Order: sequence, then structure tokens, then C-alpha cells
Amino acid sequence: MSSLIGIIEDEQDLLELIEYNLQKEGYEAIGFLNTKNVEQLLKEESVDLLIVDRNLPGAEGSEFVKLLREKGYQTPVIFLSAKIKESDMIEGFERGGDDYMTKPFSFKELLFRIKAVLKRTKQEDSEVYQYRDIVVKPKSREVLVDGMSVDLTKLEFLLLSEFIKNRNIVLTREYLLENVWGNEGFYQDRTVNVAIKRLKEKIDPKKDKKYFKSVRGEGYTLC
Repeated sequence: MSSLIGIIEDEQDLLELIEYNLQKEGYEAIGFLNTKNVEQLLKEESVDLLIVDRNLPGAEGSEFVKLLREKGYQTPVIFLSAKIKESDMIEGFERGGDDYMTKPFSFKELLFRIKAVLKRTKQEDSEVYQYRDIVVKPKSREVLVDGMSVDLTKLEFLLLSEFIKNRNIVLTREYLLENVWGNEGFYQDRTVNVAIKRLKEKIDPKKDKKYFKSVRGEGYTLC
């Protein structure tokens, strides 16, 4: 299956040229003249990479990427921009870019950079956490229990991942609030208890696998 690449570029001729060349190389390419419908694409399709200009109508490209990151989108981004100062490049990386190319550019170099970013992110996607019959895929946020897919919320996914990464360790409620919830806002101990209860109902609906053990006065651990 070919990689899907989204391109956001307000120069029509350049956009069409990039689309054409990527398709010629075997990629699936979708172009946008502004950021208006990009988030909708990310919601509906599995996008492997975004190529983003910074000077866009109605939105600065790196600001748009920063907003995507804040919303939880981790799609890799290569900035392709006429902003060439070192401070511009640093700003691009700080706002969520994975690579930065300046205009004018060599399409051959762009291809090499695309391949490098895709190779790196595909390797990350192959990373999995496993515990007993549970398989967790961090990049795609997929969870399999005994080979069957289980639909978890983002919080439940992070909670399960934290336990599997720290198997055989008792995780206190304070630790979980800090590392899963991020201590954003006021929470009670019951917050953790309720979340773990809901997680257990999803991954062990028959209540016969007993993945978790409550350690009185301390917290929880995997059995």
C-alpha cells in the first residue's frame, strides 16, 4: 500500500508540480491551497506525511502544525518554506516539524527527505508493547486482546500503556495522575479508581483474566 502524503501549498503551480512528481514516484498525494480541509482529511484518512508551506492564506503553517500537535495529531511534517533564517527553522522544529527544507529546493532532495522521514516513522510504528495476551501499538493507538481489537479512549490507552511499560511495579495514584493525566486540573484518588475500573471492563469483560492487582494503601500493578 502506497503512503498517503498531504501537501499544503498556496502556489497552485508548485502544488500541482509536487503532487505530480510524488504520484510519479508511487505515492498517493492530496493537495490543499490552504489549511481549511486538512484536519478533516486527518480525521478520515491515515495520512503518512504532511508537506507544509509556512506562508499560507489565513494561517501561518507552523502555527497550524502546532495546533494539530496540541489536538493530538502526530502525523510527521516536513516544512517547505521561503523562510530561510536559522531562527525560522528552529521555530518550525519547535512547533512540531520533523524536517525543514527551504525554497527554492531540489525535488530529488525532497524525495530523499520524504523517504527518510517515512522510514523513521514506520520503524516507530513497528514498536509494540506486549503483556500476556495484550498487544499495544503506540503509533497507531491500537490495542489487541487475544488477537481481538479493543476500542479504548485516549486516556484508557495511555493508562494501559503506562502499566505495561512499568510491569511488576506498583504505580501509585499520584504517579498515574502525573504521568497519564498530566496533573492538569484537580483530581481525586477516585478518578484513577474509576478509570481503571472502566479499562478492566473493556479488556477483561468476562472478569476471568485479572490483569490488575490493587495494593492496599499504595496503588495498582499488573498481575
